[in-house]
Amino acid sequence: MSKPVLVTGSSRGIGAASAIRLASEGYDICVNYVQDASAANKVVEEIESIGRKALAIQADVSQETQVLALFERMDDYFGAVYGLVNNAGVLFKQMRVEEMSAERINTVLTTNVTSYFLCAREAVKRMSLDRGGSGGVIVNVSSAAARIGSAGEYVDYAASKGAIDSMTIGLAQEVAGQGIRVNAVRPGFIYTEMHRDGGEPGRVDRLKDSLPMKRGGTTEEVAAAVAWLISEESSYTTGSFIEVSGGR
Repeated sequence: MSKPVLVTGSSRGIGAASAIRLASEGYDICVNYVQDASAANKVVEEIESIGRKALAIQADVSQETQVLALFERMDDYFGAVYGLVNNAGVLFKQMRVEEMSAERINTVLTTNVTSYFLCAREAVKRMSLDRGGSGGVIVNVSSAAARIGSAGEYVDYAASKGAIDSMTIGLAQEVAGQGIRVNAVRPGFIYTEMHRDGGEPGRVDRLKDSLPMKRGGTTEEVAAAVAWLISEESSYTTGSFIEVSGGR
């Protein structure tokens, strides 16, 4: 039986690694992207080479109408959604709060928080037992920044991930009786292109010695945690967090 999983923001980084790892464990994957169709299609090709079904769908998941269209296309192509990995996000150039514009703050919160709520809402509607669904799993990609605060770099990003932590706990309690589990992973210093977006491509190498493990993490290591939370091996786990942060 097919178990379709939507991975938002999965044309690169943690999203792409999670999509490929989940496909290797037998899931069919909807690869969501906002701009880079070429990268998304490469992820689709890799998933298909594993022998799983995949489809790339362009959508800005912070926009309600686009989320609705995304889920409708998924319904038509895959059938009932089994899993959602909320991963799409944005991070801007490092700066102090006193320098941040309202436009920047609102963009970060809309992209990193509203998108998770909208996708979770549509997934819950389809998964809930009371609505005729068969249950399912939601995994939110948070960040160690939610605990650390990212002072002097991107407190706005850290705050958005703090909101995701609260969402994870509250939503898990709301839908536990509907056969839906909701958990999160908190990546730390992971080698991804997002640090370049923040203006410091070498950030992980600069900070890795501050970690107990003295190294940065890989997207595959985060994907492994995502895959465990999606799997039946975590069937009694909800409202929980896995730290993938090298001990910090």
